[in-house]
Amino acid sequence: MSELRSTRTEQRRWMKVAQVRDADAHAAGRRATQEALIAPDARLLLVFVSPALDAGRVLTGIREVADADIPLVGCSTHGEIFPGGPADGSVVVAALGGEGFSVRTAVARDVARRQRAAGEEVAQAMHEDPERPHRVLVTLTDGLLRDQEEILRGIYGVLGASVPLFGGAAADGWQMAGCQQLHGSEVLSGAVVSAAIVSDAPIGLGIRHGWQPSGEPMVVTRAGDGRVYQLDDKPALDVYLNQLDAGPEAYQDPAAFTAFALPRPVGIQRRSGIELRNLSTEPDIEGRSIGGGASISEGGLIWAMDGGLDSILQASGDACTEAVEGLHGRSPTGLLTFSCAALRAVVGDEGIKREGEVFATKAAGVPFCGFYTYGEIARTRGIDGFHNQTVVALALA
Repeated sequence: MSELRSTRTEQRRWMKVAQVRDADAHAAGRRATQEALIAPDARLLLVFVSPALDAGRVLTGIREVADADIPLVGCSTHGEIFPGGPADGSVVVAALGGEGFSVRTAVARDVARRQRAAGEEVAQAMHEDPERPHRVLVTLTDGLLRDQEEILRGIYGVLGASVPLFGGAAADGWQMAGCQQLHGSEVLSGAVVSAAIVSDAPIGLGIRHGWQPSGEPMVVTRAGDGRVYQLDDKPALDVYLNQLDAGPEAYQDPAAFTAFALPRPVGIQRRSGIELRNLSTEPDIEGRSIGGGASISEGGLIWAMDGGLDSILQASGDACTEAVEGLHGRSPTGLLTFSCAALRAVVGDEGIKREGEVFATKAAGVPFCGFYTYGEIARTRGIDGFHNQTVVALALA
């Protein structure tokens, strides 16, 4: 077990994170919660659980320690982020407590084919408090749901552009068999959970990816249901591979295509900049289309993107810096740092170890934790805010 806590005793709010690696899921949940609950005034528990552990038993262990009236949200992961380096097979519990903020949670069940309505449901967690002007909606989705952007559009329809969004899509270690979400004392699948944090202190958000456009833009001329069928009025798989000078095996072998495309995401032009999409996971060799479950609109421009370990690590640090700068000079109580499962596959074990070192350096002694996701959620303006192969950070003053 490892831990890190804030040394700022003068603050009215606190964050404590704890991690336990234990094959006994019940014991892991119980011990992590015992370490995280350093005071009786906890307002929220965030829980990140390895898919190697039984999430139900983890939650039972947590609830034996934490009162049932403490709000809780969490999910399964593709690896847990924690001081001392990323890990697999562990439970991470982050407790937020103290004065000056309040939390309300919500859940939408059975989200498939009603993503927008689900977004509207979880947005209801946000509550007004005129004495606390700073707000964020932390949202955890099921990473195997398609059209994640529709969830965010549903949230936008209720809250508008004034409430920042932060979160990630639950993962299951590339098994693609089932992701889990935690809410209260429930373990769910195919759901969306949210925690609305309303605070009298600033909340900072950072969004960065380490990729740059490469080559000429391509026009999406046919797309739908998380797939791109045509680029420039030609089969999308062939146009994409031609643009990147791929070897012949990538044109005919799905595994070879995935291996080639994983470190080569595409970028979508937005008003706020270029967002990334991973199109490596669902090639249709016979139909010559590509996809990854995320929505890409017809008529838009996309670029092949280029990057590497150094640029990814730079982006990891820059996301944390941007989040802390959003506190307008206040010192952070803690950070949430979410990275991407696809980035982990690109940079490898040594790369994520170095990424963990970057997070620790930027945290500068305050608690931080997170997980490797199947998609990152971060939005400070506009409607869209779903990302792939991006690092997002949330700083709480």
